[in-house]
Amino acid sequence: MPATKEVKKKINSVQSTKKITSAMELVAASKMRRTQTLMRASRPYAEKIREVIGHLAGASPEYRNDYMQVREVKRIGYLVVTTDRGLCGGLNVNLLRALVRDMQGRHERGVESDLALIGNKAVSFFRSFGGNVVAAFTHFGEKPAIKDLIGGIGIMFKAFAEGRIDQLMIISNEYVSTMVQRPVLRQLLPLKAEDTEVTGRRWDYLYEPEARDLVEGLVQRFIESQVYEAVIQNIACEQAAKMIAMKNATQNAEDMIEELTLLYNNARQAAITREIAEIVGGADAV
Repeated sequence: MPATKEVKKKINSVQSTKKITSAMELVAASKMRRTQTLMRASRPYAEKIREVIGHLAGASPEYRNDYMQVREVKRIGYLVVTTDRGLCGGLNVNLLRALVRDMQGRHERGVESDLALIGNKAVSFFRSFGGNVVAAFTHFGEKPAIKDLIGGIGIMFKAFAEGRIDQLMIISNEYVSTMVQRPVLRQLLPLKAEDTEVTGRRWDYLYEPEARDLVEGLVQRFIESQVYEAVIQNIACEQAAKMIAMKNATQNAEDMIEELTLLYNNARQAAITREIAEIVGGADAV
């Protein structure tokens, strides 16, 4: 019965695949819970420092950092945060599609782009798509260190301070829920006032000891927190998307096994019926 043997071989193969995807789903779920803990821990600090910086950018502080200087945008920089690995559905595809759409829109207005890439998927994409990649950082792990992230892409902050780019954006995936992750493009530099800033009200903090020292340190902490939060959220999105993708793959494997089992039973029944008919036919001939 060569047909049934072939079907049985396919069933065994799909069952092996199902075991792998099921195990990967459990691993992704475990990693997602750990990353969610890091994400929730970093979020309050990131939101508060964003609020403080938003006020400084909209007020009239004693000292204005280089990162607060607003210029006409002739060249823009992008920090692109993707994953290092695949098997996470359309997570990276949706983010890169949104990025390319924004880049093309700005290019039509005469604005050129520089790219700093975080994640192997972004590096692979722009290697074939093209673009002025000035920095790339991959394989940062599930618990990245802030100093490694900032050190890898520090060239972009230096480029803004020196006037080689006029605006710096960061694009990453935002974790909404286990089922929903969406790409978000935010302005990182120059620092801008928050939308909640009350128009017409201008006040400043009291600085001790010096405004320069405090603002410099605060701006550095702001940059670190925003990049770190973006990377951590992207890792949480990766594990959530991977868990869902592996769950769907496991379900597809189960459906395929069911179909192949039905096909195997039908082929086996047909073979048995044929053999019985041959035996009966032989007996009648005798």
